[in-house]
Amino acid sequence: MAWFLVETRYAQDKYRDVRPRHREYLLELAEQGVVAVAGPLADDTGGVILVQADDEAALEKVLDADPYHVEGALESRTVREYKPVLGSWVR
Repeated sequence: MAWFLVETRYAQDKYRDVRPRHREYLLELAEQGVVAVAGPLADDTGGVILVQADDEAALEKVLDADPYHVEGALESRTVREYKPVLGSWVR
């Protein structure tokens, strides 16, 4: 399993309407241990998600099922593999 840091940029005219479905989706993933933390940037132009997946292909499936992606509420998404070393949730 690997961790990935995902940064998104919102489509400003769409994301607010989709946000409740997006948060419900991420909450389900958090309850499964797939998402460690997620939330919007302070300026509300995008957000950050820390996601655990087997590999990038598995991660893409998770991200592509997000209502923000499905409903066209994102302008862009960047993904970088992340290697957590310290923290209360790191095992």
